[in-house]
Amino acid sequence: MTQVHSTTEQPPLLLLIATGMRTYREYLLRSLSTEFRVHLFHVDEPSWEKEFISGWTVLPSTLDGPEMARAARELHEREPVSGVLCWDEGRIHAASYTAEALGLRNGDPAVIWRLRDKGQTRAALDAAGVAQPRSVPVKSLDEALAAAGQVGYPAILKPRGLGASLGVVRVDDEGQLRERFPFTAGMKGPDPEPLLYSTDQPVLVEEWVTGEEISVDAVVQDGKVVPLFIGRKVVGYLPYAEEIGHYVDAGDPLLSDPELLDALQDTHTALGFRDGWTHSEFMLTAAGPRLIEVNGRLGGDMIPYLGMLATGVDPGLAAGRVACGLTPEITPSRHQVAGIRFFYVDRDDTRIESVSFRETDLPRGVERLVPVARPGAVVSPPPKGTVWGRIAFAIATGSTTDACRAALDAAESTLVVRTGQDDTPDDTPSEREE
Repeated sequence: MTQVHSTTEQPPLLLLIATGMRTYREYLLRSLSTEFRVHLFHVDEPSWEKEFISGWTVLPSTLDGPEMARAARELHEREPVSGVLCWDEGRIHAASYTAEALGLRNGDPAVIWRLRDKGQTRAALDAAGVAQPRSVPVKSLDEALAAAGQVGYPAILKPRGLGASLGVVRVDDEGQLRERFPFTAGMKGPDPEPLLYSTDQPVLVEEWVTGEEISVDAVVQDGKVVPLFIGRKVVGYLPYAEEIGHYVDAGDPLLSDPELLDALQDTHTALGFRDGWTHSEFMLTAAGPRLIEVNGRLGGDMIPYLGMLATGVDPGLAAGRVACGLTPEITPSRHQVAGIRFFYVDRDDTRIESVSFRETDLPRGVERLVPVARPGAVVSPPPKGTVWGRIAFAIATGSTTDACRAALDAAESTLVVRTGQDDTPDDTPSEREE
């Protein structure tokens, strides 16, 4: 089913593949609607999205690249499409088929698959001599044990095709590897990935590298990579790599660090990614930055939103313009720090009655307080809960990271969680490392 709405003015038509959860992605669609006519490919009739789109097509699946390409060609014949955009990790490969069919930017499925499949990423970077942890793809526990003997302990177990740190865990010795290998090998994402999961080596055993882990959201045009936002990660629930927060500083010195910029450019060149938006992750080791992974999409966890609060650069508009081959506006108009903190319950299989915040006497700088878990939901902290165990989050800004952290501390102190385990509010989220 296709719905098309025309207007007298004709801004560029942008084809958007899926939207994701409104809580995490509405800000992007809202921005796009100010400069583009947005046509949405979705599996259901849009609801909240209708305010921001000019038309939509309901498809049986947004994971079927060739079928979406056919639908995109039909749309293009009626109304020329200027660009294709997708920020959903599980759909970026399918979306690349639509861009390829229309001869648009970011339209090479082989390149996007090279990013989706972390085993291919590692192989391409090895061939180009890009610094990264040693990595060995494996299909069984026995192979994993042998691989750990090559890379050494501690080691990291990682699914080769998932996002959001799902299934990632550290192992310190053979015993832990035997215990935790099923956790990684059995991890599934929110969407089926039949091609990726059919590989006979679905797990990577990687060298443990130490330092501060960061993310880099960047725009890429004609092969040139320009970083916009540096995300400083806060990781908790070790040995599981749960990302429990991020900070983005408009004045982060890494934005102009020659070593990181060279590593970022060399990585994209080696992978053949020439146009679009990427979210890369690096470990800043004593020997220099080491590439952890590259994702061919905007970052999750509201990191681009933090970047917008910190710098004034609008990630939705920048991504839309790059998808259409237009020059993005990336000059900062603000200079502050923005941060996010995610909250979890303390016990596995906790039934949520309500999640709220006492929004009185909050300090200046608290930007958003967002309950995520709905009444009746049963949630768990990591490792059982991982990303989907989050029950709420807070976003704050400040002139410094310390000021931003203090505002998040104040926001956390107002969190009230009522659960089915008892009749009293739980005012203390689970312990976390920061």
